[in-house]
Amino acid sequence: MVTRSNPRSTVAVSIADRHPWAEAIFAAQFRVCMPDYDALMPAIRIIRRTRLTPARAWLRLTDWERHGAEVPLTRTIIETDPPTRVGTRFTARTGVGRITFDDPMEVTVWQPPEGVSTGLVRLVKHGRAVTGRAEIEVRPAPAGGCEVEWREELRVRGLGRLFDPLVAAAARFLFARALDALLRP
Repeated sequence: MVTRSNPRSTVAVSIADRHPWAEAIFAAQFRVCMPDYDALMPAIRIIRRTRLTPARAWLRLTDWERHGAEVPLTRTIIETDPPTRVGTRFTARTGVGRITFDDPMEVTVWQPPEGVSTGLVRLVKHGRAVTGRAEIEVRPAPAGGCEVEWREELRVRGLGRLFDPLVAAAARFLFARALDALLRP
């Protein structure tokens, strides 16, 4: 039996004979049953609590140039006029000298926190090397301050699924480090 699964469902097919066409048939059935399987990406989720007010945390977390300052060997280039809103575009350029790669992003959801409401910004990555999406959510905490949740799904083109755990671990480390620095009082 050959089984492939994702968080949404599992597809299992019994391949009794070892015919060369059996895997091809399975692959075709799999694509029909789960057309967006290849769209799945390593998921990163980081949660931090801070004494900052939701509004103050939001300002720090959506200062895109400051993100670049907190990620090693990275600078951020803002491509649209302020203020940040749906449609804002910027690129995080990472590298040394002439060896760089660009991570262009676009804001697709922009809901700053107001009063007791939760703030949410969603970014879509449009790069040739890195694709995916990110969300930063800022929620007021009952005891004061706020809770920040950073969610990221990304794919590095050219790397197979075998490398997903490595990509997720490296991204989790970098994003957690950046988040801690951005929220530091």
